[in-house]
Amino acid sequence: MLSTDLAELYGVTPKALIQAVKRNVERFPEDFMFQLIEDEFENLRSQFVTANWMMIRVPPYAFTEHGIAMLSSVLKSDKAIQMNIAIIRAFIALRELLASNKELAHKINELEKKYDLQFKDVFDAIKKIMTPPISPKRKIGI
Repeated sequence: MLSTDLAELYGVTPKALIQAVKRNVERFPEDFMFQLIEDEFENLRSQFVTANWMMIRVPPYAFTEHGIAMLSSVLKSDKAIQMNIAIIRAFIALRELLASNKELAHKINELEKKYDLQFKDVFDAIKKIMTPPISPKRKIGI
């Protein structure tokens, strides 16, 4: 999630959120948070042409699930804690949904393999019936 969206959810300004993060930078390694590069930021601006994005001069930061969890230790307000809990629950629900889809995909693959083999046997049998038998060539006459 982007720092601008998180700041809105937590009820703080993006600047205040980033300042709190920078005061505790050791809690946010690269796999928890990173800043968008200029090309990514321009692409984001072109995707969402609104006054809010045009006012922002500095590329926002992006936070992973772990970075969002770490924000609760940096932002101490009650609203920040409640929003953090809600966001983590959303990530958990998303992970469960993805896991169930993987299970479903696996079951479908197994069914396809099973039925492909069964249909292969049926098609092989049909081909065998449709193919005329090859009779041995005999010489007629002397």
